[in-house]
Amino acid sequence: MLMLALVLAGCSGDDAPERTAEEEAYWTEGVGRWHEGGWREVAAEEEEALTREQFREIQRLASIGYLTGSTPVPLSAGITVYDRALTHEGLNFFTSGHAPGATLMDMAGKVLHEWEYSFIDAWDRFPGEKLPPHNKTIGYWRRAYPFPNGDVLAIFEGVGIIKVDRDSNLLWANFNGAHHDLEVMPDGTIYTLTRKAHMVPRIHETEPILEDFITVLDADGTELRSFSLLTAFEESRFAIVLDDMKPHGDIFHTNTIEILDDTLEGDLPTFKRGNALVSMRELGVIAVIDMESEDVVWMRRGNWVAQHQPTILPDGNLMLFDNRGNRGASRVVVLDPRGHKTLWIYSGAEPGDFFSNECGSADVLPNGNVLITESDRGKAFEVTQDKTIVWKYINPKQAGDERQFVATIFEMLRLERDYGAEWLRRY
Repeated sequence: MLMLALVLAGCSGDDAPERTAEEEAYWTEGVGRWHEGGWREVAAEEEEALTREQFREIQRLASIGYLTGSTPVPLSAGITVYDRALTHEGLNFFTSGHAPGATLMDMAGKVLHEWEYSFIDAWDRFPGEKLPPHNKTIGYWRRAYPFPNGDVLAIFEGVGIIKVDRDSNLLWANFNGAHHDLEVMPDGTIYTLTRKAHMVPRIHETEPILEDFITVLDADGTELRSFSLLTAFEESRFAIVLDDMKPHGDIFHTNTIEILDDTLEGDLPTFKRGNALVSMRELGVIAVIDMESEDVVWMRRGNWVAQHQPTILPDGNLMLFDNRGNRGASRVVVLDPRGHKTLWIYSGAEPGDFFSNECGSADVLPNGNVLITESDRGKAFEVTQDKTIVWKYINPKQAGDERQFVATIFEMLRLERDYGAEWLRRY
């Protein structure tokens, strides 16, 4: 990967505010290279003269991430429910806030394999570059994707994406501001979300924003194309939704991308194969983006709040994780995108016993059960269509300065039982 650099232009003159030592290092030519939440090459005439306050806000926006843990350590951990007759048997792959890595375990909780690669080790492959201010986001893998041969793609939230082999050797790294989510196509093409913290005067003249992009990489991590979701909305027939957008800061907080197949194409032409389903938390919007025209072609708002992980199910219905729309608690909702009917809701057995303020995911398994990740509580569980919990796992790993919190599980995937059959037995 080609590492691109930019030197920030500083304030000048007698009235320039005094900078901290850290700020001075970033402003000094030849030292600070991190800018706008990602790496990019900028001509001299494009450089922006920022105030100290703008610079600090750009740094803050670029380092937005998630807590590695936020819920007190529970009394029990590991596998606490396991009904073998009703579960969809397989292997469980997940990322946790306690470390920059991923874990593969069986249904009984036995760890079969682990991957781990630190951000610092990846960054050291590019000598001479100063570390970006992302202390809150580089200690864990926010999202990971396991290949059949044991290779894994992983996102350091808001910083970039790496690929490691099954022995956790780094294959490549791209510090492109990747965040939240990724999808890998059969030909190896990678779709991910990237972001840039910078000044956009048409949005706000004096305050920076965090702008989200859809970025496409080839199998080796080289960027093929990238376009702004903000621009896509501004130029679409749905631009009116931006009237409710925050005036600056994290204006979209896009947290999901899914590349559509042809499941719904016959009923909803806007859901054609190759289009992207995305979720913008701050707008309360899920939308479909035409990847050819870079246009917003479908959009919906609902009674969900701070939603994550919309996904199209095999039957053409849409499921999402509604973080705060159940009177402040969470729920998983299945709805018909062809109409406005809600078809299924899981909200826990008792009020308040299902809640993740941040993150969370849900996926339908081949037997019809739903695998739910209750991220903030470090929990993943499988429920039947009649909402019976038939498998539950609570993360035994801990986070926090005093290890006082259960480590966040960002997402758990259920892989088929033969995953890794060609290589896993060697370990």
